[in-house]
Amino acid sequence: MTPSSSHKPTKSQRSAQAREQARLIREAQERQDKRKGLLIRWGVVAAVVAILVVAALIVTNTIRGQVPDAGPAPAGGNEHGGIVLTSSTEVQPFETGTVDRAALPADPRPAGELPPGVAASADGEPVQVVSYVDVNCVFCAEFESTHADQIQAWLDDGEITMEHRNVAYLDRNSSTDYSSRGANALACVAEESPEAYFDFSAGVFANYENGELDNDGLAALASSSGAADISTCLSEGTFRPWVNFTTDAAELDGITGTPTIYVEGEAVPEAIDNFAAFTQAKIDAKG
Repeated sequence: MTPSSSHKPTKSQRSAQAREQARLIREAQERQDKRKGLLIRWGVVAAVVAILVVAALIVTNTIRGQVPDAGPAPAGGNEHGGIVLTSSTEVQPFETGTVDRAALPADPRPAGELPPGVAASADGEPVQVVSYVDVNCVFCAEFESTHADQIQAWLDDGEITMEHRNVAYLDRNSSTDYSSRGANALACVAEESPEAYFDFSAGVFANYENGELDNDGLAALASSSGAADISTCLSEGTFRPWVNFTTDAAELDGITGTPTIYVEGEAVPEAIDNFAAFTQAKIDAKG
């Protein structure tokens, strides 16, 4: 028995089916092409981002490499890389002139030896305090916030001198070399406006929780602390060689972390907790 022709699609129906099939195939191809296009575009974006990152690293490393080994010390800077406060508005003047990383010893100082310039003060002289700090160090910020008022009182009473050796250990944690820029800013103020150094230093550490300051922010903070305009000193990195010298010297002297505090030639253990009592005992002993 021959199958009924009524079950076979008509010519028009077959044409319609063919057109529908063609449409589905075309739409599927369009979707595939669109996905490929998106992947290509995202691939291009990723490649551009990677290139920009590499370029930024190259520029950063180039800038870092451009800091010369030798350069000027601030007027308030000693041969050891320190800035010595004799009161909260006075920085001891020095005639260090220039510093040069190439002049530093080739080998680290033997374990147990004190860094140069760290010693008990002479009879009748204020207690000597030497602090190694980094502006991008959370523990340094805590030390400063805990003890700044007491340090200011001791300074203004003539009980202590306070030497800051501002190092840049934590540049590795900053895309802008904030430790170096901050230490440079402190040297700029010591040079231009020593009477404002203490307040500016306290302000830099007090700002820690707000994150890194750019050069404009550092200049504004210096101005609000009573300092002259240090914008040019910042943009030119005038004392960046000094910062590198101080940092290298600290590493050679066995300073492994910040804050590291010496009082009368003795390292203060757990300085954040013990500094006030330790220093007061030294002051009393001078009595």
